[in-house]
Amino acid sequence: MNSLFQSEPVFFNLPDAEIIYFPSFISQEEADLLFYELQKNVLWQQDEITVYGKKHLQPRLTALYGNEGKPYSYSNIVMQPHQWTMSLQKIKSLIESASKTNFTTVLLNYYRDGNDGNGWHADNEKELGINPIIASLSLGASRNFQLKHNNDVTQKKNIILENGSLLLMKGTTQHFWKHQIPKTAKSIGPRINLTFRVIK
Repeated sequence: MNSLFQSEPVFFNLPDAEIIYFPSFISQEEADLLFYELQKNVLWQQDEITVYGKKHLQPRLTALYGNEGKPYSYSNIVMQPHQWTMSLQKIKSLIESASKTNFTTVLLNYYRDGNDGNGWHADNEKELGINPIIASLSLGASRNFQLKHNNDVTQKKNIILENGSLLLMKGTTQHFWKHQIPKTAKSIGPRINLTFRVIK
């Protein structure tokens, strides 16, 4: 697998954030092959979350892979990592070269169709450290990635995350911004994204 950088990275000029988007981090062919491999072989799970006192199944499937002894907690869910697979290690190495970061963990999300999404949140869990670096590789159907500033309602950004693209969020982004993948009524295919992170 090769990072082809078919187009130049996009640097977004947003206050209190450092966000870089690589539209074609890997080729469409490689992205498609990787999507079907992960769709079939990842140990997907669907956890319950509590919203306003009521329990619901998360509107997506998830899986955690990473270094032994590095669990990840969010929304009162504690995930224990599966061991790295060869495919995930190859992707990890590629993204580490681009981001100049050594990641311990990847959280995978599987959005089966437009009814699956991920609500407003920040990746600011304490085990990620003060200024976490999040590297998100998108595979499959393009989805709208929305950002909004915590303190300035005029500061918003929509990014279409395309098949084979990589999004890096660095610096103080998680302190000042929230993001989401909104649900959509449009007929849309499945998407998998891999969010690499460093658990302290």
